[in-house]
Amino acid sequence: MTDSAKVPQLYCRQPKTVELIQAEPLFRDLPNFQPPKDEPIRCSSYIGSGKGFIYTTPNDIKVIDTITGLIILKIEIPDIFEISVSPLGNYITTWSKLTKNPENDKTYIKNVNLIKIDLSNNEKPNFKIIHSMLNTNQNGWIPQFNYDESIICFKRNPYSLNFFKFDESIDNFEFSKPSTLDLKEFGKIEEFKISPGLNSSVSVFILPINNGNPSFIKIYSLLNLKSPISSKQFFKGESCIFNWNSIGTSLLALISTDVDSTNKSYYGETQLYLLDINGLLVQKIDLPNDGPIHECTWSPTSREFAVIYGFMPAITTFFDSRGNILHSLPKSSRNSICYSPHAKFILVAGFGNLPGDVDILDRQNKFNKIASFQASNTSVCKWSPDGRFILTATTSPRLRVDNSIKIWYFNGSLVYFKEFTELNSVDWRFQPLIDFPPINNSKIDKLDCEPHSSALKYLEKQNSKLKTTSTTKSGAYRPPHARNTNTTTTSSNTGRSLADLAEQKQNGYTSRSNIPGLTTTTSSSSTIASTTTTFAQLQLQQQNNSESKSAQKNRKKRQNKKSELGASSSSPAPSTNSIDSADESSLVIGGVVSLEEKKIRNLLKKLRAIEALKIKQENMEHLEDTQLLKISTEPAVRKELESLGWKE
Repeated sequence: MTDSAKVPQLYCRQPKTVELIQAEPLFRDLPNFQPPKDEPIRCSSYIGSGKGFIYTTPNDIKVIDTITGLIILKIEIPDIFEISVSPLGNYITTWSKLTKNPENDKTYIKNVNLIKIDLSNNEKPNFKIIHSMLNTNQNGWIPQFNYDESIICFKRNPYSLNFFKFDESIDNFEFSKPSTLDLKEFGKIEEFKISPGLNSSVSVFILPINNGNPSFIKIYSLLNLKSPISSKQFFKGESCIFNWNSIGTSLLALISTDVDSTNKSYYGETQLYLLDINGLLVQKIDLPNDGPIHECTWSPTSREFAVIYGFMPAITTFFDSRGNILHSLPKSSRNSICYSPHAKFILVAGFGNLPGDVDILDRQNKFNKIASFQASNTSVCKWSPDGRFILTATTSPRLRVDNSIKIWYFNGSLVYFKEFTELNSVDWRFQPLIDFPPINNSKIDKLDCEPHSSALKYLEKQNSKLKTTSTTKSGAYRPPHARNTNTTTTSSNTGRSLADLAEQKQNGYTSRSNIPGLTTTTSSSSTIASTTTTFAQLQLQQQNNSESKSAQKNRKKRQNKKSELGASSSSPAPSTNSIDSADESSLVIGGVVSLEEKKIRNLLKKLRAIEALKIKQENMEHLEDTQLLKISTEPAVRKELESLGWKE
């Protein structure tokens, strides 16, 4: 019988509910857990050791026992927007919506609460709010703890950090007497992070107040905040991401700027520094290729780290703890890397705007690739606590379609799938590695578990889609509004593909826009020519009425001369192109275009454009407001043409 306490578990938070799911080998919802219904769930998280799970509602925090699924605590704090849990799970910090003090409109009620919880007694779990304070800024409010939670650090202003040491009696704890790290003389504290491990230290990234001064990275021991144990200054740096190794002896600092002074990258410049707590190692990691640093991460052993860098396709390089290169992978489209909890396997993937290709490497076998699969549209990727399974999820708002979770075995086999209308966050419950047996090298290529029926159905559905796609005959592209319509109509170009137009041109006829007074037909090119000539004669008749006597005399002389030349020489039949040019030349009398003639020509162009828009409107096509306004001007255009002597 499976011990449910040692079965990997994960939560899936949705906008108005949350689910707790037991993974392999059960693949089921946690028994006895009653998910909330139709209540906004803004935050959720497992508590430290994994014994408890918390989620917030508009009125309170609920604490769930992850073994029984029952509610064991309710903490009534309304309008919580964010929560933070300490490393061991003994403290919860909340940030609530700012509300004005009813007794004084100029002040706000304290909105940050530090809560001490005790889940050690299964029969009587309890909690106590030990401190409350006001913090109007939602950025940088989260406190940090050292490894044993004996020291807590708050950033109350941009220039200093306040450290408080918990004594044995929480009742006598005083937040009014902190140990302060004041760095105002160097600049503003942009980022800080307390290290894990026994030798607790804090790393600080400091931005200068005045332009032209350098930025700093400083490391202080929590036992002595007077002078730094390691320091580095530089001039190119606007933001920083700190990454401590698991034992807290070495630090990776990823420095970035928004603008690249060399204009090589749109995303700015990135630099990577390696520092230790002894002050003996302060160096910049020199990367052979130019380009951004996509990700850097430590191995759980703390003896090596990996960096993905360069323009796509990127390079993945592994370094030892002193910054020496151990191994490099071939160039590939990858931007994410993650070690398994026991550091045996390494996941290298391309997520975000990349296709989602995933490679699994065996670190203990010379970085040999043991599996590959594709997890497209992935926004969350995490190893299970036993190091055997990989969770990939598509979450909102990163992507608002195809929200789902997939669980893969480390050999690339899909074992579980679940789809959601909207999924906001997902994570594994923490469990120590000692709860699970070691991985047998002889079973690396074998699937050591039974895939769930949901995975089999998903794979079957994907295979059927591939077969349908491969058997569908691909024809000429048609825009969406022209699909499932008759494309042989030649009264308008609307709804036709480029292939149709090319075929018509090859057969010797082309379409013309509707012209007022012209009956359009496509029986043959000669019919088009004769109809167009008739229209030209009508235009000529209108123009003759407004010509002077001298202009008429000169025009008749030219026409007689042309007819004599035409009788003496045989010439080929005029093409449609020459007819088009005749339309234009017929408006020119004696080589000079009068003002009235110009107006008639421009108004006729407007009328043709209006007729084309009306045809689109009849075909139920979307028209812009300006196009609809243009159609409404048709009566005015026709009236102006009549005033100039033109008739249909």
